[in-house]
Amino acid sequence: MKIISSVFKDGGNIPAKYTCSGEGINPPLQWSQVPVNTKSLVLIVDDPDAPSGVFSHWVLWNIPAHISELKENSVPINSEIGVGSNGENKYVSPCPPSGIHHYRFKLFALDSELFLPASSRQIHLEQAMGGHILDQTMVVGLFKK
Repeated sequence: MKIISSVFKDGGNIPAKYTCSGEGINPPLQWSQVPVNTKSLVLIVDDPDAPSGVFSHWVLWNIPAHISELKENSVPINSEIGVGSNGENKYVSPCPPSGIHHYRFKLFALDSELFLPASSRQIHLEQAMGGHILDQTMVVGLFKK
């Protein structure tokens, strides 16, 4: 699988529009080469450089397998949103306290749908995905305030 964004390159800077310095909306993403037998997709956006450990910016699951893009400021229809590290069920824009941080947009193709409560966090999602991952890919964006 491949995942890209039309607004930043892998390893490139995320435009301010998609951060706390701008509108704080999610950037557009496009993906391809999803395995034929995929039943659902998962998107996890996290920051491994956060001072207190990995910070979850967005956890989405049960994205329909036929969807191949995520438009800016949107959530795929019929998908579920979990709880980010800030305690909210929404996209949390990059806003590092200091230095350059790496924001990982990780896409997983699963052989099933997941049945999790909306109170689920990244750790619960990763546990539920165990044994169901058909393929995965990632694009990384950088941001410094």
